[in-house]
Amino acid sequence: MNRHIVVVDQPSEWSDYLPEHMLLSARDYIAGKSIATHQTFKVINLCRSYRYLGLGYYVSLLAEARRHRVIPSVRTMLDLSRKTIYQLVTEELDEDLAKHLKRRDEDQIEFTMYFGYAQQQDLQPLANTLFERFPAPVLRIKLRRGDKWQIHKIDTGGSNGGSGIERAPLTEALNSYLGKRWRNPKTPAVSRYDLAILHNPEDALSPSNPKALRAFVKAGKKLGVDVDLITRRDYPHIAEWDALFIRETTSVNHHTFRFAKRAESEGMVVIDDPTSILRCTNKVYLAELLRTHRINAPTTVVIQRNRPLEDAEKLGYPVVLKIPDGAFSLGVYKAKNPSELKEIAARLFKQSDLILAQEFLPSEFDWRVGIIGGKPLFACQYFMSRGHWQIYKHQADGKYLEGKSTTLAVEDTPNEVIQTALKASRLIGDGFYGVDLKQTDKGVFVIEVNDNPNIDVGVEDLVLKDRLYETIIGEFVTRLDQQMEKSGLG
Repeated sequence: MNRHIVVVDQPSEWSDYLPEHMLLSARDYIAGKSIATHQTFKVINLCRSYRYLGLGYYVSLLAEARRHRVIPSVRTMLDLSRKTIYQLVTEELDEDLAKHLKRRDEDQIEFTMYFGYAQQQDLQPLANTLFERFPAPVLRIKLRRGDKWQIHKIDTGGSNGGSGIERAPLTEALNSYLGKRWRNPKTPAVSRYDLAILHNPEDALSPSNPKALRAFVKAGKKLGVDVDLITRRDYPHIAEWDALFIRETTSVNHHTFRFAKRAESEGMVVIDDPTSILRCTNKVYLAELLRTHRINAPTTVVIQRNRPLEDAEKLGYPVVLKIPDGAFSLGVYKAKNPSELKEIAARLFKQSDLILAQEFLPSEFDWRVGIIGGKPLFACQYFMSRGHWQIYKHQADGKYLEGKSTTLAVEDTPNEVIQTALKASRLIGDGFYGVDLKQTDKGVFVIEVNDNPNIDVGVEDLVLKDRLYETIIGEFVTRLDQQMEKSGLG
């Protein structure tokens, strides 16, 4: 039988209500205290706040990295973080509200549900549906009636900040919930062949240059797929396509994630999918994931705000400090001494409650292995920018210098590099990934897994040329064919 952990901000505030449960503070759970990461746990995250990059957020993020089953999941937190995201789901639920609320005379209703249980009996059918779509310990719902009833707002509620009256029904609902099976929502399917490529023409660090985007369009024509280049302005019309390929720098708190979520909710084939974006764009998650699965990576420690920096200092100098969701060498710094460590850490803590400290592994170049659908596509050697320790050297005026590169055929790449990359990518999913690695005298180390690796004409396509673009578009065709077969239309 699975064990369970209840994670709260202050265990002393809950000890009277949950005496039979294992209580851990958010900070202790993040630090891995009192738990064995290889064991299977159910984690109930009752932190006051689930804000992006806050402690509550990291509790669920690291729970998923540790293969613990957690409520709420990070995806649920992000789904509920913006009305523009959860409204995609609630709009379809609004049609049934009149049926649920036909005996209600008021024009506004507010109620709180705990683990899917509403205290008002007539609202329970609605609570069941909402909990299935947004599994969270506490949801506060606001309904309004204009021309018709609508779900006006959904809030995660701040479960730890309620009064004793609130904690009593929450505790009762929790005890009932722990005996139930945890389920995942179903995903609908579609059956057409039009592909949208999301890009940003203004982005100097775009994952694909204009020539590469034209190459994708050309490959689509060869394979019978209509490919359209779209921008963030096309969000309202995303359902007009059958598949979405994101060729823009992704981030969770960004329109690229909303596009991925919307495409997934429409049943579209989407690369990269929201789960891949979520897992790849946070280096804290990746570090924990690689450690849990015993994949070679630089020694990494997670540093919490307002905690001593001694764990970082133990790594020796120079030490690398990273913001969790940086990209293209942004948010990555090297501290050469204690003074620099303190100054850089203070700066990064203004952006995140957690940062990473990592041992410095000097190398002439980094490997990147491109993988799609679990199969290696290409291997590149990205050399460090001249006179710098990173591939990209960002300047004060916003410009940057980039090191040279060499592309190899997969079969000409050291097998240890390819196999390590494949092992790391499988932990993320079956999307399109670029696994960054360093090869040293001590072995091959995974630096990170990117969810939207660069594909530029003259670099990553140097070996396969047009076949690279055709292989990627072909993956969309394969997935669309599979969807058609499942729907009975194939």
